[in-house]
Amino acid sequence: MSAQRFDADEVVADARAVDGLHEFGDEDYREPLERILWSLEQEAQLNDVGRSVLRQRMVDILATRLRVQYYLQRFPEILEEQIVEPLFIVGLPRTGTTMLHRTIAADHRMQAPLWYEVRYPSPAPDWDFTAAGDARIGLAQAEMAAMLEANPELLAIHPMDALGPDEDIMLLEQSFYSFNTQAYANIPSFDAWLEEQDHTPGYRYFYRLLQFLQWQKRHTGQGGQRWVLKAPHHLHYMDLVFKVFPDAKVVQSHRDPVETLPSLTSLIAGVWTIYSDVADPVEAGRQWSRKFARGMRHTMQVRERLGEEAFLDLWFADTVSRPLGEIHRIYDFLGMELTGDARAEMARWQAFNRREMRPPHAYALRDYGFTEAGLKAQFQPYRERFISTVSG
Repeated sequence: MSAQRFDADEVVADARAVDGLHEFGDEDYREPLERILWSLEQEAQLNDVGRSVLRQRMVDILATRLRVQYYLQRFPEILEEQIVEPLFIVGLPRTGTTMLHRTIAADHRMQAPLWYEVRYPSPAPDWDFTAAGDARIGLAQAEMAAMLEANPELLAIHPMDALGPDEDIMLLEQSFYSFNTQAYANIPSFDAWLEEQDHTPGYRYFYRLLQFLQWQKRHTGQGGQRWVLKAPHHLHYMDLVFKVFPDAKVVQSHRDPVETLPSLTSLIAGVWTIYSDVADPVEAGRQWSRKFARGMRHTMQVRERLGEEAFLDLWFADTVSRPLGEIHRIYDFLGMELTGDARAEMARWQAFNRREMRPPHAYALRDYGFTEAGLKAQFQPYRERFISTVSG
């Protein structure tokens, strides 16, 4: 292993050394890789843990890309997999999207990407389809355990399960066209550059990875009629969701940003502190409130341009007070029957995943440089459309 330098050629060489693979396919990854490595080196102020973990994450992403290309060359039929009418669950973080996603994923007719799958989308080149177990699961469990050991408070903010359904933003991260690394470190130059780019290559690679995961699931006997996907990130690029997935359906969950942004920022700041000894929670608040205010305006514009037929609005208060009732609305929206078996599967999941089983999550607006008036002003168009004039 090379020294812990964020040098593009060295990181690429280390990725190729993992399995002895060399073909990346197209070169869309190269410029974002170089820019993210520069920011990690020059701006992130990483501690030793941060340098080691985030550099290795870059190597892992590239090694995965090599593996994906290997499988595509070996099994070209992967690219014939059809992603039909996927459901995207979106909303500001802390609006109940995780609960909705995981409850719907309990229905065996649905298929959702699991945490270990989004972190490691490709098995090793010598993967045995028929063998029990998957080496990726152990890697994911060890990584999650290390994160919780470094900051146990993360469990109070977001339920974490290496074998549970989770956000697909880590699939977008595989192309470096995502904001996921910004959740680990303060890298403002890369963030600013990325916001100005066309993210179509990222979403097209995301589609390809879903094809690959669907192919893997079929080979291991896992069924499912349609994907249920979830990530607040899609608010920033809702136009590309419909460009790449033209038959997508979108459920958007709503809650006042005054209640959600401090909670989101506490998660971001909590992760930043793992990898940098000088992480600034106020800077985290400034960056992420601006980012999501921009993303929310974008989604509202897409809705106005495309029409409302592909969107279903839910409100956090309703999701919490009558979750299965809101799930029923989603199934009506999808044109699917909410069967008795699906209801039973969902009820069992909810019984084992009650919010009160996790420790309480405490935060305050001032901890992240927020004021109630400031957040209301920043999210004024969204609040006027979905919060101030709508009772949930």
